[in-house]
Parts: sequence; C-alpha cells; structure tokens
Amino acid sequence: MDERRERGLEMMRRVYGWDVGEPVGDFMGITVDHLFGDIWTRPGLSLRDRRLLLVGVLAGQGLTDVLEVQLPAALANGELSPDELREIGVFLTHYVGWPLGSKLCVQIDTAIARHEKRRKDDG
Repeated sequence: MDERRERGLEMMRRVYGWDVGEPVGDFMGITVDHLFGDIWTRPGLSLRDRRLLLVGVLAGQGLTDVLEVQLPAALANGELSPDELREIGVFLTHYVGWPLGSKLCVQIDTAIARHEKRRKDDG
C-alpha cells in the first residue's frame, strides 16, 4: 500500500471513528486517496474546522443521510460538544431556511441522545 493510501485510510479512521478497510472499486479508491489522503490532511484547517464546514454544507443542501454519519462522528471524536451542535443548529437554521434547519435540529438532538445513551451504556 502506498503512502497516500495509508494517509487516506488513517484520516478516514480519524474522521469517522471506525476502520473503513481497504477500498473496493475506483470510486472508493479515489475517495480514500484524494479526498482523505490529500484534502482532509492539508495544513491550514483543523479536523474540527473541516467538520464545521462540512456540517454547514450538508445542512444547506438538506443531505440528512450524510449528516447521520457526520454528527455522531463529531460527538464521538470530541470535536463538537452537544451544546455546540445545538448552537450550530440554531445558527444554520437562519441561513439554510426553516424546513432544513428544523430537520437539522432534530437530527442533532437525536445524535446527542444516542451518543449520551452509548456513553451511559459503556459505563
């Protein structure tokens, strides 16, 4: 495995909190190598900064399915606290519009509840 692929897989582990394994197919290979091996690892922005930007873009586009991955990962990695996520929901609602913002706020509360339940169950 080349250095770029290793860097991409390691960054994906950091971003998502789980081992994604060796990518299958060209699309996933390019995603690992370029998006995570090159773009997510560039200097200039922290992982938290990138996550904030990504959450904003996803909320603005109504991509709730991808938010279902990003919100729990931000909580699990300690990049964003429950209070910060709720504030993001309030803030973004005024830019993305009420219907999308409402969905986002519900998703945030659901992600927080699941995160807190997992923490409680884990002791």
